[in-house]
Amino acid sequence: MAIEPSSKAKAWVLFDHIVADAAPGGVPTNPWMMGRDGQLRFEPDYATLERLLGVPLHLKASTTSGVPALALDVWLSYELRRAGFVADQVWPRPVHPRILPAAAANLIKSLPGALRNQVADRVAKMSSIPGVTASSANILGKNYLKQVDVIMTDWVTGPELLISTKRMDSSYGKNAPNRIEESYGDAKNLRLRHPLAALGFAFGLRSDILQKEPKTAEWLFDLLAKLGQEDDAYHATCLVMMGYADEEAVADTATEQPVGILEPGLEAEPSVEEIAPVLPEASAPEIIAALPKVTILTDQIPAILSPGRFLTMMVTRVLAATPVNMHEEARARRTSAVAAI
Repeated sequence: MAIEPSSKAKAWVLFDHIVADAAPGGVPTNPWMMGRDGQLRFEPDYATLERLLGVPLHLKASTTSGVPALALDVWLSYELRRAGFVADQVWPRPVHPRILPAAAANLIKSLPGALRNQVADRVAKMSSIPGVTASSANILGKNYLKQVDVIMTDWVTGPELLISTKRMDSSYGKNAPNRIEESYGDAKNLRLRHPLAALGFAFGLRSDILQKEPKTAEWLFDLLAKLGQEDDAYHATCLVMMGYADEEAVADTATEQPVGILEPGLEAEPSVEEIAPVLPEASAPEIIAALPKVTILTDQIPAILSPGRFLTMMVTRVLAATPVNMHEEARARRTSAVAAI
């Protein structure tokens, strides 16, 4: 009896198509722009984000499925590739496996043709290979292991960028305290072990909070800003304010629990099993064309929490902490910023 693919497995097919469409030929657009004021700024691709955010709504995926927050992870990793960072060093990757060390990817690329194809095909078909590939990235902080949603790392440098993402679409007053408390703990745990890594926090929030719970929204905005200003917390924080119709909302009555600290040792990965196809390739474009409409309300996001400011700070910090002969493509993209008209 065939097993019904999970919401996450279905979502990945659509996410991958959306990201591939946004970067024809695997070459993403340059996000950097020079403003009339002479300030260099990162222009996020909100159109792609809006499409990605429509996927969980289409799948009716609840918060506990992990798919709604995953849309933010996929977008942020895509934006880091737009900045010019190497795809195999930014996780989640735009293809399966989502976590694959760059050294392993380079080894596969260096193999003779027939052997390279054989190994690459095996890696692509396996759900995970313990110690080699994974579906999520776990990293040791000062005192405990923690799953990190978006990460840029390499064997030579260690972690260079760590971004945690959270999302709330309902039950704001019930879930907000958990979100903030967990975020503070994550920041200190990770920053104390990796002080040179750019550490960020991105928060997705449905815009109806402004009408339903304006005081909670004000409280959240204030604490999110403070998270990015304190010496022992994040280097930058951002808010993604999402608007969509009530009929597209997914009922989620349970109060979501924090992820918590991972068990000692490496988290157990799924058994090494072949991945079955999830969606016919031909059907993905049709589904994407009919995705529910999501709008990013940039005018409702405080300037200090804007995604553009956040990405500017994160990329700049990575480049400032590395020699000039590293991340050459990222540096070249900044240098070739397009002047605002």
